This record gives sequence, C-alpha cells and structure tokens, in this order.
Amino acid sequence: MSKRAIFPGSFDPIHNGHIDIARRAAEIFDELILCIYATPSKNLLFSFEERVEMAERIFADVPNISVAGYTGLTVDYARKVGAKCMVRGLRVFSDFDYEFRMALANKKLAPDIETVSLITTHQYTFVSSSTVKEVVSLGGDVSGMVPDFVREALIMKYFPDKAD
Repeated sequence: MSKRAIFPGSFDPIHNGHIDIARRAAEIFDELILCIYATPSKNLLFSFEERVEMAERIFADVPNISVAGYTGLTVDYARKVGAKCMVRGLRVFSDFDYEFRMALANKKLAPDIETVSLITTHQYTFVSSSTVKEVVSLGGDVSGMVPDFVREALIMKYFPDKAD
C-alpha cells in the first residue's frame, strides 16, 4: 500500500524552509503532494500560477513530489487525492500553538486523516514567507532564504527596474 501525504500551504513565496520540509517528507512518504492553496484569505504577492510554477521548478528533480492547487477545506482535498496524512512544518513555539489548534480542528473534521509535523532544520528557523517579503521590500538580500530564481522574482515584484 502506497503512503500518500499532502503538504498544504500558500507558499507565497516558497522558501528554503518549505523546501527542506518537503524534501524530508518525501523521504518518509511514498508520494508527497505539495498542494498550493489557490485562494487564501491573505494578500498574496504572487499569483496562483506563479506559485505553482515556482514549486514545480524546485521539485522537478524529486520524482515522488508533485505540485497541485486546491480550494476549499484542506481535509476535503486530502480525501479527494487519497492522502491519509498532512505534513506541516514547525519553526518556533508560536507555530506549535497554531499548528496544534489546526490539527485538532482538522481531526474533528476528518478523523481519518493524520497530521505529521516536522521540525525545521535549525538554519531555517527564522525563515518565513512574510520575513522574506519584508526583507526584499526593504532592499535586503534574501540569498540563502530562497532559491536564486525566487529571489529574482521577488525583486521583480518590488523593484521591477532593478532585476538582473
């Protein structure tokens, strides 16, 4: 029996912490679907299509990671694709509080779907999509936080006349 999991998020933008969690989860599960939430209730910098393209490019070398978009409840999407597990990343204590509450809510909605949380690699504990966006918007360098092509895409969004 194949073990399929999903790794849901908005990935706006995808960063090295996300990449680390996804690659490690791909070592645990037979198949990992990085599922990008198409319409989160937050303001997005990148379009749905841009976020999917970035993720597909990043994971093109990992045969058991696929990228897909979804809308609606995450647990409904997990059921739709036959995933019995959701992967989440934990960086800091505040993540644990949020993820714990979300896991309990998801368990109430879908008792058949488990949540597995992976602790981030220490070098990425400070990296979040909002931090990456803020650093770039203030002219800072996010090398080491995101792949080079994501850094370039961020610069294009904030400073269209400065991109290499």
